[in-house]
Amino acid sequence: MSTVNPSTRKRVLKVIFVSLLLDLISFTFILPLFPKLLEFYRNSEAGPDSQSTLLARILDGLHAYKSAFAKPIESRYDIVLLGGALGSLFSLLQAIASPVIGHLSDKYGRRTALLASMAGNILSVLLWVMAVDFRTFLASRIVGGLSEGNVQLATAIATDISDENSRGSTMALIGACFSIAFTFGPALGAYLSSISIVAANPFATAAGVSLTLIVVETVYLYFSLPETLPNKTGKATAKTTTSTKPAAVTRTNSHFLLNLVHFSFLLFFSGMEFSLPFMTYDLFQYNSSQNGRLLGFVGLVASLLQGGVTRRLAPLLTVRIGVSACLIAFVLLGRISTVSSLYLAATCLATTSATVVSGLNTLSSFEASEGERGGKLGVLRSWGQLGRGLGPLLFTSVYWWAGREVAYNAGALGILGVAILAFAGLKSPPGSVKRKAVAEKKEL
Repeated sequence: MSTVNPSTRKRVLKVIFVSLLLDLISFTFILPLFPKLLEFYRNSEAGPDSQSTLLARILDGLHAYKSAFAKPIESRYDIVLLGGALGSLFSLLQAIASPVIGHLSDKYGRRTALLASMAGNILSVLLWVMAVDFRTFLASRIVGGLSEGNVQLATAIATDISDENSRGSTMALIGACFSIAFTFGPALGAYLSSISIVAANPFATAAGVSLTLIVVETVYLYFSLPETLPNKTGKATAKTTTSTKPAAVTRTNSHFLLNLVHFSFLLFFSGMEFSLPFMTYDLFQYNSSQNGRLLGFVGLVASLLQGGVTRRLAPLLTVRIGVSACLIAFVLLGRISTVSSLYLAATCLATTSATVVSGLNTLSSFEASEGERGGKLGVLRSWGQLGRGLGPLLFTSVYWWAGREVAYNAGALGILGVAILAFAGLKSPPGSVKRKAVAEKKEL
């Protein structure tokens, strides 16, 4: 691959870190607001004509879905179900958009694709600011799902500027952005939602601050981010400059296998994530703030692991550690009866969050040439988002139909299958095991 000047690499990594942190903090503002936000739309659209609204029709469909289960499901879960449905919609739209965004970045450059993605993000959050009805809010989520490309493009940029020895630590830096944002972003979003400026949209303050962060991020990227795609910077290798086709890469792992592992892992892991508020309420009568502290603990532990451990490990090892921790978490969650055991399982979840996805991204980047990385990473993300979109619906269906123990035991069997793929199917690409003496010189 082409060599990037160390000072340029350091500067671009700084831009990636700052911009992605701004983006993810803005993105996480809305997560703790979904219950109250959706309650607001349901109550504001109540009236003589309420049965004809889009929100009413969606809730009727959810009621019909709930009625299929043998045991009754409390009406308090209507809003949680609706929030999960919107989350699944966002992920499924991402599954459609991610390969397109990735291929466009291979053709027109990372910077151009990222700025176009930011334009869509600005429109999405602007719609949220103006969303005095559910229809407008739904439109904002659809636009956001189709345009959000920051994470996969940041991953592609990180790959462009990293050599084999530093790639794993660079991917861990992106993962650290997630953990930091998910530790502080939801709490900040919840605080901002308590400040009501516009009566017609009590969440306009949180939405307005989110919009401000996105605009600042866009301006920062426009002035600070250089193009990193080698064939757009004049730094492509000899093979890529003499041909329009990407340079051949000797595959160690097929992209099909990597995509399958990503899809299967997130199918079960996202289902478990979504079920946690139901489980903690059933077992410990947790409220929103207690669940927030639990998720904050997960984010904090994941941040510490990514900053001190994950970035020093080979990518395949990080995947195997994370999948093993996920299997332990499933086994524990099917049997816990105390808060201490809940937090032990949460520690395993934090380990999983800090390792698996960043490790798979790194492995996928080793299996792609310079001219196709954006597309390959986009397809990998697409399969992951498909699993994330389907997982909550499937997992909670088993949870309500058969109970907690059956659901988590079934999830454990699924993750055991993922572990078999990770341990028996995946292999370390040449160069992916870092030579520490070289790698340490390139650490930030």
